[in-house]
Amino acid sequence: MPFSEAVDSRVILTRLREAMAEPGEGQERLDRIVKLIARGLVAEVCSVYLRREDLSLELCATEGLNPEAVHTTRLAPGQGLVGRIAESAEPIRTRDAAHTHGFRFLPETGEEIYSSFLGVPIQRLGEVLGVLVVQNRTEREYSDDEIYALEVVAMVIAEMAELGAFVGPGPMEIARPHGRPFFVRGLVGQEGVAEGRVVLHEPQIVISQPISDDPALECARLRTALEALRAEVDEMLGAEYLATAGEHRDVLNAYRMFANDKGWVMRMEASIESGLAAEVAVEKEQSATRARMSRIADPYLRERLHDFDDLANRLLRLLAGTAAPQGRDLPDDAILVARNIGPAELLDYGRKLSGVVLEEGSVGSHAAIVARALAIPLVIHARRITREAQGGDHILVDGDQGVVHLRPEETVAKAFREKVDMLHEAQAAYVALRDKPARTRDGVTLALHMNAGLIADLPSLPKCGAIGVGLFRTELQFLVRSTVPRRADLAALYARILDSAGEKPVVFRTLDIGSDKVLPYMRRNDEPNPALGWRAIRVGLDRPGIMRMQVQALLRGARGRPLQIMYPFVAEAEEFEEARELTLRELAREQALGHRVPAGLKIGAMLETPSLAFAPDRFFEQVDFLSIGGNDLKQFFFAADRENELVRRRYDMLSASFLAFIEQIVARCAGHGTPLSYCGEDAGRPVDAVGLAAMGLRSLSMRPASIGPVKALLRQVDLEAVRAVIEAGRARGLATVRPMLEEYLRDRGILV
Repeated sequence: MPFSEAVDSRVILTRLREAMAEPGEGQERLDRIVKLIARGLVAEVCSVYLRREDLSLELCATEGLNPEAVHTTRLAPGQGLVGRIAESAEPIRTRDAAHTHGFRFLPETGEEIYSSFLGVPIQRLGEVLGVLVVQNRTEREYSDDEIYALEVVAMVIAEMAELGAFVGPGPMEIARPHGRPFFVRGLVGQEGVAEGRVVLHEPQIVISQPISDDPALECARLRTALEALRAEVDEMLGAEYLATAGEHRDVLNAYRMFANDKGWVMRMEASIESGLAAEVAVEKEQSATRARMSRIADPYLRERLHDFDDLANRLLRLLAGTAAPQGRDLPDDAILVARNIGPAELLDYGRKLSGVVLEEGSVGSHAAIVARALAIPLVIHARRITREAQGGDHILVDGDQGVVHLRPEETVAKAFREKVDMLHEAQAAYVALRDKPARTRDGVTLALHMNAGLIADLPSLPKCGAIGVGLFRTELQFLVRSTVPRRADLAALYARILDSAGEKPVVFRTLDIGSDKVLPYMRRNDEPNPALGWRAIRVGLDRPGIMRMQVQALLRGARGRPLQIMYPFVAEAEEFEEARELTLRELAREQALGHRVPAGLKIGAMLETPSLAFAPDRFFEQVDFLSIGGNDLKQFFFAADRENELVRRRYDMLSASFLAFIEQIVARCAGHGTPLSYCGEDAGRPVDAVGLAAMGLRSLSMRPASIGPVKALLRQVDLEAVRAVIEAGRARGLATVRPMLEEYLRDRGILV
């Protein structure tokens, strides 16, 4: 008998709610559920497989299969029809299971007598929590209505699992959500350690009543929320600062189109008519969208599906009446957990955060730049963290190692606190070195500068022991705004930065955009490899209006004081010469207008591409100073993306070949008397900094917290001896001298 003639989903859901209301442990509840589903779908078998921590799928309840197979039978993702469903997050139906691709015979279950098979994923927010299966002996053709009904029931089972409805003693402990410790290894976005409580950027909606008796009321709630959602999008489109055409309006118009998509609304209303609450109907569509996202390679299509996902999040918040996190009081030890976050949103939280953990993101993303500016520990690519974390959870963030412990065991927390105590003790020792020079034991003095990106960073300048700001990133003021900043506002900001620095020098890096740093008001180019494309100085030279405006703001912000301007991502001498000429023309123009000009102007460049190291002699004679941008230079030198786990081990500053290249750059600059510095994460790692100093670099720029550790190690070493260790490693043909150098430092008690 086909399902549509037997019973509808609302009857099953009503019986499901009644079964859940009966007393009993998790196993008893699950056993009752498979019985009533089998009866409702006229199936001889109904089975529930739930995911274990190792991602295997365990048979947790069955009506019709061998009861002894419960909590014994397991399948890996992709293994058997059940494993295929879990891996693809798509239903499978067949009238002849034994001859269907992927079928796996499990003799302990006794399922060989059942021909027809229908299975659907049990999923929430795109994550598969298990698989729900019905089977029959006859070669039955399951209808689309039956698939839909089973998906509706599976969605309710997912919500019940989230609420802990199947928790019980023994094997059913696997069903306990958000109760066990969770460990994830991601990537270092910003170094530092933090312990605190989770604050979710997009709090998950807990749905206590997934089944509804009143479809009309739920549809009315959905329509009201949709009207509010559309009003939000229209309000954004009507904002004055978005009045001009551009990519930002294209995105919001796509939002408007999606918010009014009739198919989306009809599918949600159909789910409500089948017996689901409005929130569950929205989540059902969101889960399907996230499953599609995981299978799409095309970045444009993925971005459009992300728009749908974001709309679903907004709709859920409107239905639940939840506020945005920034509007709430945050705990003193707040650690933000999010899939991703923009720079403006992160700045809204500001220094109220102790740390940040992102499921996505990149080391060069806007959020990472802001986190570094705020000195907030950041871990990115923390897989599944938004699914596992709940607001208020205890969390440990180790930005030095790129690891996160959620709900840690006490032994783990104790070891973590011991590390924090050691770091605090070390920082106390570094304070004593603040006013002492970074002079090695053989009398070489290095200039240690700090990197900055916000005016809020400048109070760190006198505290950390830096002699100046070796790199001030100016793009943040452009990235966090919806329109181009005004020249007068930028000039005032640059003046305040120089005021805060006092007598200490500041090097302003001009606008470094492109690649993964895209201005919200600038149309993004469709580039196959943005990191090697239209970015930084290339954008400025092709769009000289913005470059001229920023140079004018810098010249006026100097207010008669010395000024240092540095152009990023220079690959050819001609690029620097063109930028230098533009700067000098603007200086002459300011003089002609009678404006106050800097007492002295130095124009430098960042060496971030190997090509610039081989520029003509005239470049090294023209440039007032040169700064090696180590992060980009290493990626291009090794052809290794530092965010790609498959190749990032090759990304080693103490590689013998990279040190030889640095040595060559040092010699070239020394021959022309060109001041040279090194700016990047390596400069802030003490052992790497010692290696750079041994190669002849005498100026390093790093985050403020690294000044103390680097200075402490430099003051303990003899650079001639370190150079001898490096030469010995190179003579032996070693790929990297890191192990030899670390062993040398440990043998002398310099490195712990």
